[in-house]
Amino acid sequence: MDLNFTPEELAFRAEIRQWVAENLPKDISHKVHNALRLSKDDMQRWAKILGKKGWHGWAWPKQFGGPGWNAVQRHLFEEECALAGAPRVVPFGPVMVAPVIMAFGSPEQQQRHLPGIMSGEVWWSQGYSEPGSGSDLASVKCRAERQGDKYLVNGQKTWTTLGQYGDWIFCLVRTDTSVKPQAGISFLLIDMKSPGVTVRPIIMLDGEHEVNEVFFDNVEVPAENLVGEENKGWTYAKYLLAHERTNIADVNRAKRELERLKRIAKSEGMFEDQRFRDHIALLEVDIVALEMMVLRVLSAEKSGKQSLDVAGLLKIRGSEIQQRYTELMMLAAGPFALPFIQEAMEAGWQGDHIGAAHCAPLASHYFNYRKTTIYGGSNEVQRNIVAQTVLG
Repeated sequence: MDLNFTPEELAFRAEIRQWVAENLPKDISHKVHNALRLSKDDMQRWAKILGKKGWHGWAWPKQFGGPGWNAVQRHLFEEECALAGAPRVVPFGPVMVAPVIMAFGSPEQQQRHLPGIMSGEVWWSQGYSEPGSGSDLASVKCRAERQGDKYLVNGQKTWTTLGQYGDWIFCLVRTDTSVKPQAGISFLLIDMKSPGVTVRPIIMLDGEHEVNEVFFDNVEVPAENLVGEENKGWTYAKYLLAHERTNIADVNRAKRELERLKRIAKSEGMFEDQRFRDHIALLEVDIVALEMMVLRVLSAEKSGKQSLDVAGLLKIRGSEIQQRYTELMMLAAGPFALPFIQEAMEAGWQGDHIGAAHCAPLASHYFNYRKTTIYGGSNEVQRNIVAQTVLG
C-alpha cells in the first residue's frame, strides 16, 4: 500500500484546484469559510456549475455521463472543492439515489432521472426515517399497495433534510406485511408534486428550517417508478447507505474546519494556551488518521483488492470529529459563543455582533452537529455492525 500521490495524481489535483478557483463564486466561498447561511440558490448554483462541467456526478462512470475518475481522483476532487470553500454537494441525488438507479434501475429510469441529477436541475430528497423507524429502518410502515399499473402510497417520513426544496423523493415503502420486515420493503421513486404529498417544516432550536415531515395521503405512483424488484428494497437500501456513511465521514471538510478552528483560536487569544493547543493537536492527529483510513480504502480499491467493509467505521470517526471541532470552536470563543442572533447568520449583516463576527454561528453549529452521530444509522448501531462484519 503506497499512500503517496503519483506525479499524475498531483497534476490532476493542480488542474482541479485551478478550475475550482476560476469557477467557484466568491460570495458562496465566503459564506462557507465563515459558516454563514447558505440559500437554496447558493447550493443549486454550485451544483449547476459542476453539472455544466459534467462533475456534479463526479463519482459516476463514463457510461452514465460521469468523468470516470478512479477512487483517488474522486478524493482529490472532493478535497480541493472543500478546501476552496465550495458548498458540500447535496448528496441525495448524485451520491445516494444515482448509484442505486445505475445498479438496479431500468434503462428507462436511468435515461429519465440521471441527466437531471447530473445537471443539478432536479433536487432529490431521501424518504427513509419515520417516527419510530430510524436506526431500526427495517420497521418502516409507510405503505405502498399495488393497484394495477400504479401504487397507492400512504404514510409518513420524517427528518427529511431540505425536503422543502425537493422535486423527487426516493422512499422505502412497505409492500408486504406477511414476511419478515426486511423482506417486505420496496424502493420507490415519487414525484413530490404528486397530489397527496404534503411537506411540513420542523423548525429547529436555532430557527432554521433544515428538516421536514413528509406525508403521503393516497398518493398515486406509477408502477414504473419501482426500482428493481418488489420487496427487494432492503438490498438496495443497504447499498445506498454504504455510500451515505462513507460520505458522512467527510474528512475533507474536517480539514477545512480545522483551519477555521485555528483562526478562531488565534483571534480569541486561545492559541497561546498550551492546553488548548493540545486539544487542537489531538484533533489534527485524529483527522490525519481518518484521512489515512480513507486513503487505505482508496488504495485497496485502486489496486483492485477487496477492502474491508469500513463504511460504518468511517462514519463513526468522521461524525465524532465533526462534533469535536464544533465544540472546540465554542470553547475558543468562550462566553461570546453563547448569545445567538439569527440575523448574524446572513452574509453582509450590519448589526451589532456580540464578540467577533466569527462567534455568531458557533452555538448554532455546535447544537446542529449533535445530529451527526445519529443520522445515517446511530453510532451505537454502527459499532455493532463493525463488530460483526469487520471483527467477526
